[in-house]
Amino acid sequence: MENDKEERCENCLVRQLNALNSLNKDQLKRISESKISKSIKKGDSIFEEGEKLNGVFCVRNGASKLSKMSDNGKDTIVKIATRGEVLGQRSVITEEKTNLSAVAINDMEVCFIPKALILESINTNPRFAKAILLQMAKDLKFADNVIVNIAQKTVKQRVAEVILYLDKNFGIDNLGYIAMTLTREDIANIVGTAKETCIRTLASFKKQGLIATDGKHIKIEKHKALGRLVENL
Repeated sequence: MENDKEERCENCLVRQLNALNSLNKDQLKRISESKISKSIKKGDSIFEEGEKLNGVFCVRNGASKLSKMSDNGKDTIVKIATRGEVLGQRSVITEEKTNLSAVAINDMEVCFIPKALILESINTNPRFAKAILLQMAKDLKFADNVIVNIAQKTVKQRVAEVILYLDKNFGIDNLGYIAMTLTREDIANIVGTAKETCIRTLASFKKQGLIATDGKHIKIEKHKALGRLVENL
């Protein structure tokens, strides 16, 4: 009974992290009665690029990689979505097919909220509509920064930036390794380089004593030095 109470949108702490926090009690109650809780296994798809979505996915736990396939078949990861983020809202609002794919990096719990409720809430709640616009503007700013990084920063700078991002946003385990583990291919896809180049770059960082590795796991040994590398100091 206690778990059921916690899973209702009115009592969910996750909604404090996104635009759902702008909904009134009646709207939250209606969403609670209509949403579907789903468990997504690591490596499973939440939705595919080009898919028509009938609702959005609110991330309760876990993380997913949002990626786009280029004409040459290369997958580019544009963002890692974590707890509290809402996936698919742009596609739902514009009523267009998804521009990205979403795949679980680890085991996830998400809540699927039907499209009709999202659109109705936008039309009847100005605060919610504004919150959605602000989030979409924030996403556009993030995308702009990604484009600038790829154009202006070296591969070493971009790899260092990804490592620092993962450390800051996901923390470390009891051995000091970054809690979020990505494959070398995933890191390469975020950075926008070849897997082999990514592997050589990480090996170079390890040789310089900037990081330590154990399989896929990465530990930052020198935070300040890695930060100076990103800033090209």
